[in-house]
Amino acid sequence: MASLLNKVPKSARHGRAAGALDLSQPDHPAVWAQHARVVEQLTANKFTDAAEMLTDAAHDILAFSTFPKEHWRQIWSNNPQERLNREIRRRTEVGGIFPNRGAIIRLIGAVLCEQNDEWSVARRYMSIDSLAKASVVSSTVTRQTIKRG
Repeated sequence: MASLLNKVPKSARHGRAAGALDLSQPDHPAVWAQHARVVEQLTANKFTDAAEMLTDAAHDILAFSTFPKEHWRQIWSNNPQERLNREIRRRTEVGGIFPNRGAIIRLIGAVLCEQNDEWSVARRYMSIDSLAKASVVSSTVTRQTIKRG
C-alpha cells in the first residue's frame, strides 16, 4: 500500500487513492472487478503510475482470492511471517556473536520448530480439511486461468 501511495500526489493519498483499494469482497470475481474499478478510477484521475503498478502486480496482489473465502483473512496479510522474523531477530540479537554457523542454525531451527508446533497444535492456523478444500479450489481456478490464457 505504501508503494502505491508513493505513486500519487500527497493531496490524494488519504481520500481517493487509499480508500479505493478495498479488496474485502464476497468472492473471487468480485475481488478482480473491484481491482479493475480501482485501476480505472486511478487512470481517470490521471494517476497512471499507480494504475500501471496495480495492473502489473494484479496476480500477486489478488492471489489470495483463489483460495476459499474462509482462508482470506489468514493469507492476505504477511503479519505472521513478519512476527516470526522479528522473533528470530530478537533471539539472535540476545545471542550476540555466535561461535560458528552451526550455532546460529541450531538457534533459528529451534525457534522455527517452536513456531511450527504452535501453528500446528496450539493455535491451528488452518485445519487439514480446510487446506484440502483450498487445494481443490486452487487447482480448479488455475485450470480455468490456463484455459483463458
